[in-house]
Amino acid sequence: MSIKTEEVLTKVPEVTLGFWIIKILATTLGETGGDTLSMSMHLGYLLSTVVFAGIFLAAVIVQIRAKQFHPVVYWTTIIATTTVGTTLADFADRSLGIGYTGGVALLFSLLIGSLAVWYRTLGSVSINTVGSPKSELFYWVTIMFSQTLGTALGDWTADTAGLGYEGGAIVFGVLLALVAAAYYRTKISHTVLFWAAFILTRPLGAVVGDFLDKPIQAGGLDLSRFAASAVLLAAIALSVALFRQRPARLSH
Repeated sequence: MSIKTEEVLTKVPEVTLGFWIIKILATTLGETGGDTLSMSMHLGYLLSTVVFAGIFLAAVIVQIRAKQFHPVVYWTTIIATTTVGTTLADFADRSLGIGYTGGVALLFSLLIGSLAVWYRTLGSVSINTVGSPKSELFYWVTIMFSQTLGTALGDWTADTAGLGYEGGAIVFGVLLALVAAAYYRTKISHTVLFWAAFILTRPLGAVVGDFLDKPIQAGGLDLSRFAASAVLLAAIALSVALFRQRPARLSH
């Protein structure tokens, strides 16, 4: 890749159908993977959060220090955000006792705050402006908050709202379809729609992940968390290999 080409490319992928397929698989893996450590391996929410936070920080450092877009590094970092998001949300909701509603409110505030500070500092929250270490740092902090919010929102929908895992999946699937329709049929900012879709894919993955591994009496399929996580990880690796991974073009 020439220097001239490098200067007009970001280190995040172009948003395509393949991007969203991999994102949903990654968020589902985040749920089953997070539950594997905290529940199946009995490490608890706090210790699991510490472990995943360490992986997340290491992945972010590698991603930011990279000179160009690397699909494996990028998607590894995404998976790290969604696993730490799962255990962190569960810790806040359950161990701290603030409940799903309190967790959703707190995390939504943090997400909006992150986007607001990012916009105020750099003038845009578009992924097409993620071309510097500072913008990347804002990008990954915002994603981590969105992944954590998605876990809490998925749990709130399935449990507090009483929709169950299947009902929650339908709700978030319909909302994503509406966002997609707005993208093609309205003049709503594509940046706003991107972040709306990015946020909504996380609770969709959360309820699908819970549906796969929760007990049958709780409305799940009671599948092995280890097996489900392994299958999802293999599906992500295959998708990254099959779907063309191109960096988004940088705009100023």
